[in-house]
Amino acid sequence: MIAGSSYFSFLVLQKINNMKKVLFSALIASSLIACQTATKPAFDLETAKQEIAAANLAFETAVSKSDSVGFADLYTTDTKWMNPNAPSVEGRAALISKISHDLNAGISSAKLTTVEVWGDENYVTEEGKYEIFTKDGTQADKGKYLILWKRVDGKLMFHRDIYNSDLPVATK
Repeated sequence: MIAGSSYFSFLVLQKINNMKKVLFSALIASSLIACQTATKPAFDLETAKQEIAAANLAFETAVSKSDSVGFADLYTTDTKWMNPNAPSVEGRAALISKISHDLNAGISSAKLTTVEVWGDENYVTEEGKYEIFTKDGTQADKGKYLILWKRVDGKLMFHRDIYNSDLPVATK
């Protein structure tokens, strides 16, 4: 049998050991939670803006090269391209046909200018202005647009694209 003061010391040491085990377990659990949180990077709007700027440059390049396939590859497979005075163009294959027609009609370059960007890690909306030019450098159109960007396999892609002209409707 353990003497009185020794028994008290034994109990104190046992409680201290139990507290150490609890604290150690809590430390491990909080570290695991912190690691799980840290593995998913926070959404960075500035990075999204850079991705959009690069994709807009690829858009402009595809137009200048009359590359309807390269143009359409910037869009999701289930895209909707909502151009004025016409039904929506739905899907990448239909977009290739539409853009090919437009490029063959004399469009030689386009300029996109981002005005504002907002969103989250899955969907980002871009508001902007556009200009379209013919082969001789004449401005064929100018206006504004909204694009809903969708993240697909880690990459932002055009998903919904709607635009309209600032120019008056042509009369016959």
